[in-house]
Amino acid sequence: MDVFYSAQLSVPVIQIVFLLLISTLALLYGRIKLALLINYCFTLYWGYILNMDVIRETGPSITDTFTYMYFGFGLVIVMLAAVGFIAQRE
Repeated sequence: MDVFYSAQLSVPVIQIVFLLLISTLALLYGRIKLALLINYCFTLYWGYILNMDVIRETGPSITDTFTYMYFGFGLVIVMLAAVGFIAQRE
């Protein structure tokens, strides 16, 4: 648990601005589920892909099978939500 308190992750400001812009546009057009999916995708990206060097640096105690399964299930959720958006055309 000490690893989580001492880890420092960095997120570029331009990506935060981009996230806020896209989320705001989705919410203004009434696409609440799409805004939630966008935020979830950015969180997965920032947590696992952008800061992969920090995760690897902390050692094998944090990069075990559970970490990869969690990321894999996150990708499955994104794909299922995308299929749900396509299938639910109103």
